[in-house]
Amino acid sequence: MKKDIQISYEHFKNSSELNDIEKTLFERAIQARENAYAPYSNFLVGCAVLLENGEIYSGNNQENAAYPSGLCAERTTLFWVAANFPDMKVKKIFVVGGPKEFHEKNPPIPPCGACRQSLIEYETKQHEDIDLYFSSMNDEVVKVHSIKDLLPFYFDSTFL
Repeated sequence: MKKDIQISYEHFKNSSELNDIEKTLFERAIQARENAYAPYSNFLVGCAVLLENGEIYSGNNQENAAYPSGLCAERTTLFWVAANFPDMKVKKIFVVGGPKEFHEKNPPIPPCGACRQSLIEYETKQHEDIDLYFSSMNDEVVKVHSIKDLLPFYFDSTFL
């Protein structure tokens, strides 16, 4: 039997369509991207996370000459937040990525598969959806209202 999966998302042609908190997250992710350590791929990613207490924290990707040892911006940021605020819910995550040499044709850059799995872990842990925004430096933004929209067949603790 064939079944279909549908996801809903919002598309913003530019950041002027975002509300104030979304614009702030976008700006913080861009700032974090500037400090990314990506000498091998030259693919810079910044991430900003809004917690339920209104605080915003950011991070970026960190590469390593032994490629598997590096971490993406989403995971460095989320792991730091979880280590320092273990009981605080994540409300929104904004990711901005792309090549160091920006090209305006770069589409919004979604999280990789490993990051999607890490993000779903925290969404299921807190029993509450997380709004996820992703963009490149071209000002175009995509928003999903749950990580499940990007990873419909996710693996979680119910399988263990």
